Amino acid sequence: MRRIAWVAAFLVFTAAGPALADPPSFAIALKGGQFVPSQLQIPAGTRVKLVVHNENATPSEFESHQFHREKVVPAGRQVIVFVGPLDPGTYEFFDDFHPQTRGHLIVK
Repeated sequence: MRRIAWVAAFLVFTAAGPALADPPSFAIALKGGQFVPSQLQIPAGTRVKLVVHNENATPSEFESHQFHREKVVPAGRQVIVFVGPLDPGTYEFFDDFHPQTRGHLIVK
């Protein structure tokens, strides 16, 4: 009985390994009043981690109505934003404190 329990536990943890892996990471910078890059391609159907770094001297707010995220990014700091899984398409994000600053996730 003890051996069966160990084998079952091993199978559960082995199968869960890929599910517990870190999602792919993508970097976006706020620099000079714009997002760099302003268009970022990410995979469809996958949860991803966006690392948003604010290189400006003032705070910004990374926001998207389309993928329901909103996060303040202090000047000189970075935040992590998880998105997805998303369907293929184009999703807009913007700096809510500077609405002219816009970018797009291209999901393929």
